[in-house]
Amino acid sequence: MTVAIEMGQTTSGAPAALDLEELLATRLLVQGNSGSGKSHLLRRLLEQSAPWVQQTIIDPEGDFVSLAERFGHLVIDAEAHTERGLQVAGERARMHRVSTVLNLEGLDAENQMRRAAAFLGGLFDAPRDHWYPMLVVVDEAQLFAPAVAGEVSDEARKLSLGAMTNLMCRGRKRGLAGVIATQRLAKLAKNVAAEASNFLMGRTFLDIDMARAADLLGMERRQAESFRDLERGQFMALGPALSRRPLGLRIGTTETSPRNATPRLMPLPEATLDDVRATILAAPPPEPVRAQRRAPSSPDLLGQLMAAKSAALEVRPDVPETPIAEELAARRERVDRVLQALMAEPDAGFRVVGVLYQEFVVRCRIEGLGAAVPDLDDFRRMLTRARAGLGSEMADDDGWQDVSVRASILPDDMQGVFMMIARAAKEGWPCPSDAAIARAYGSHSLRRARRLLSYIEEQGLIVCQLDGAGRRIVTLVELAWATAPGDPNAEEVPAEQA
Repeated sequence: MTVAIEMGQTTSGAPAALDLEELLATRLLVQGNSGSGKSHLLRRLLEQSAPWVQQTIIDPEGDFVSLAERFGHLVIDAEAHTERGLQVAGERARMHRVSTVLNLEGLDAENQMRRAAAFLGGLFDAPRDHWYPMLVVVDEAQLFAPAVAGEVSDEARKLSLGAMTNLMCRGRKRGLAGVIATQRLAKLAKNVAAEASNFLMGRTFLDIDMARAADLLGMERRQAESFRDLERGQFMALGPALSRRPLGLRIGTTETSPRNATPRLMPLPEATLDDVRATILAAPPPEPVRAQRRAPSSPDLLGQLMAAKSAALEVRPDVPETPIAEELAARRERVDRVLQALMAEPDAGFRVVGVLYQEFVVRCRIEGLGAAVPDLDDFRRMLTRARAGLGSEMADDDGWQDVSVRASILPDDMQGVFMMIARAAKEGWPCPSDAAIARAYGSHSLRRARRLLSYIEEQGLIVCQLDGAGRRIVTLVELAWATAPGDPNAEEVPAEQA
């Protein structure tokens, strides 16, 4: 079936059509500076294609939740779900052919990347029998596939970039058609942008962006400056789903509007200086206790999808009743054994957490623990304790509770290093070597291990010093625990710490 949807009008006044079937096979890239009309273009595309194809929107600002009332999209509030829950939700939405909006509003950049990656992973990993055609629209794609490392952790960037690469490079055979919009091509990872065959280029001003847009559209360099003259909602189109030659078009109107409208100028309120001072500088009210944010109650479909699979997993034969505490302890022991077996593999210390977690889930299912698998956040905490060699007997120690509180001020991927040093100090063992610290962090780089120690010392948690023989001693601030002198250049972990 061939479906041509109308995106607006060309500069000559003729209808500008987009071949939806061709788009599903060739993907689309949209570029334009802020205010050029990218979100309006995506909304027009989604509205026109909603009756014909399943859709999902990765929405970092909550602009597209208004599609739910008019077109029946299921809005998923990412802040109210774990990464594991979002992965399962993505898989179920694909299986039941439900159009969705993943609302990432309210999350910081790192959590947006993690949750978007989990949801995209669920779409990508759906069983082959459910590889139905789907438009996957990612607004502000440079947030999820950045060209260079930013302020987020390397782990979050790798997870998000891997999910976006799978979408654009391998998604076509799974029925996933990526539609990505970005403010600047220079901010977007090249291996993600390079897979698009259709382009809609809007207003841009930087020379490097204009030149790159002109190259993608096959225009001469002297024509590149025309991108400065484009008005809001005007784009240059090229691609098998749009036009074989560069074509100017203006995007048509939409039936829905964004929830966050563009601010309009209005007169300032009239007020005396004394009234303003009394209002603005008044004592602040007591901070209210924040309740956990819940998912919107209107979309019942997500609950039905979640309940359908949960009910299938929870159907078990009746077993004799056992005390809850004993059952939980036995289940925790089995989960710990699975983690220990996973960490015993030679390369486990150098694999990213996302990959380790996937293998951990598979092993838990093999052991019959499918309904008791910890989520990704719990797994990170378990992994931190395992890398530190922390046993359950130490977890109950009052002194170790102080260590856990102090470790919480560090990033998740550094807490294992701090706990390993703390354990060595508590037991009076030699200070871990650079190789041991790097392994606990999941790296081969000894230089990175030394930088980690410097960072932890800058946070006021430890004090590092060398004795006369060049051996390192680490003292935990306020706890008065100190390691024995240890050789920082040793290649292996001391036997008593293994």
